Amino acid sequence: MVDRITAWQCIGCGRIEAPQQCIGVCRDRKVEFVEADAHDAEVQALRRQAEALFAVVRQIANTTPRKGECERTWQALQARARQALEAARR
Repeated sequence: MVDRITAWQCIGCGRIEAPQQCIGVCRDRKVEFVEADAHDAEVQALRRQAEALFAVVRQIANTTPRKGECERTWQALQARARQALEAARR
């Protein structure tokens, strides 16, 4: 996960202060920020996971087993899905 920083943002002008609210001139709400590089890295990792899982789903959707080969085809698809899930956990 990405580290979050808690700050205060004015609901009127958008000014941002951390770690505490201003002297009371503005109306603040608590917001959370993350570093852009850390966020981008996490998004890329999630995108790779989604692409790998999507590839398995696409293969399941587009595969028609040969006559008498349903069981073997299904087992092969399950193995591929397990590999994608295991890779996604890393």
